[in-house]
Amino acid sequence: MKYHTLVPLIFALAVSPLGAQAPAIVGDGKADDTAAVQKAVDAGGAVRFARGTYRLTRTVVIDLDQTGFISLSGDGVARFVMEGAGPAFHFKGTHGGTADPKSLKPEIFERQRTPMVDGIEIVGAHAEADGIEATGTMQVTITRLAVHEARHGIHLTVRNRNVIISDCHLYHNTGIGVFYDQVDLHQSNIIGSHISYNAGGGVVTRGGGVRNLHIGTCDIESNMTPEAPPTANVLIDCTGGSTAEVAIVGCTIQHNPSPGAANVRFIGKSKPEDDTQWGHLSITDNVLSDVEVNIDLQHVRGAVITGNTFGGGFEHDLRVTNCSNIAVGSNSFDRNPPYYRGKRDVAKGGLVFRHCRDITLTGMHIDGVRTHPAAVEIEDGDTFNISGCTILDSDGVGLLLKKVSNSLISGCLIADRRPDRAPAPSIRIEGGQDNTFANNKLAHDSATAPAPTK
Repeated sequence: MKYHTLVPLIFALAVSPLGAQAPAIVGDGKADDTAAVQKAVDAGGAVRFARGTYRLTRTVVIDLDQTGFISLSGDGVARFVMEGAGPAFHFKGTHGGTADPKSLKPEIFERQRTPMVDGIEIVGAHAEADGIEATGTMQVTITRLAVHEARHGIHLTVRNRNVIISDCHLYHNTGIGVFYDQVDLHQSNIIGSHISYNAGGGVVTRGGGVRNLHIGTCDIESNMTPEAPPTANVLIDCTGGSTAEVAIVGCTIQHNPSPGAANVRFIGKSKPEDDTQWGHLSITDNVLSDVEVNIDLQHVRGAVITGNTFGGGFEHDLRVTNCSNIAVGSNSFDRNPPYYRGKRDVAKGGLVFRHCRDITLTGMHIDGVRTHPAAVEIEDGDTFNISGCTILDSDGVGLLLKKVSNSLISGCLIADRRPDRAPAPSIRIEGGQDNTFANNKLAHDSATAPAPTK
């Protein structure tokens, strides 16, 4: 592989692999280095940038079919200041197939596979400046990238396959940290990265066709602002497309209570007139806190939520609407005293299910829901299996069932041990039919009311 280092002019001139003198790379933060960087990239091979600040006034395009195999490396000491609109670097390939080896054209592995970015910083100096964009790539790999003060950090467009993003810092951008923008993309991993303070969302998919999206061991924090439209730290929006086969594992996802914001929001409906519910979603072993709704599922079929700790849901910890085939397991929904001492009603918490069917709730531990009519509220539900749950010291009813039918509630412990508690039953049933209650331990019995009229 060709290998060449771009040294700022104060030390030397960059030399092309053929020995011809390339345009001077200055790297002093004052000279416009766009043309020189483009020339170096056009030569392909391993392009290593020495310590310096490189001004870019337009996008550097990496045409993979022309460059052949290429990697960009800055060893953590190369800074690029993007003063134009669009991405600082745009990788453009010609891959139009899938990840199936039989769909790959010969030129993909002969010239284009696995373009890499490693150890560079991109600073936005234009309202529409982005970090990295990838289009038509196979196995693009982005590591140790820092993007801040830009619009979008990493922008995935049109079609890509087998994307890896790891050890990156996508921080304080006006748009989205990692943006799946109407893209057809299967097999992508986001690993071990800090994605925070991006006003348009942390990891966002909109439309397109996304499968096998894996987000693991990341800190994803405060990717929202009251001045921007509601978004989420992880937002999966299938409107106009579809996303499925999503795993969010081992992350800290939290902060801040902007209106309408969530830690994880999955909108599973493509079109208003379409009954299809996208999902195939696993949310496991995460820490979720300090936002209006911790997890918000809308029109989702097939989700597992287990092993997570929830706290600081300012409106709800879990809100599930028009969903089916959802399994919620042994999570802790807690009001931990060090966080809420002296702030009784700041975070309400609580779980609500509306217009849902075929739901299993097992082994949940719920403590300290405030100001809601119930700690767990189920409205217009069918075929719920609720077992082995503990609901403690919450305002209102422990479990409220409104127009719920064909359901089993067994082996649950519901108690409010506070000396100043307001009177309320442990379980309240309003309407519904064909429900079975067995072996529950209720500190305050149950109550049945007439079916709601609305």
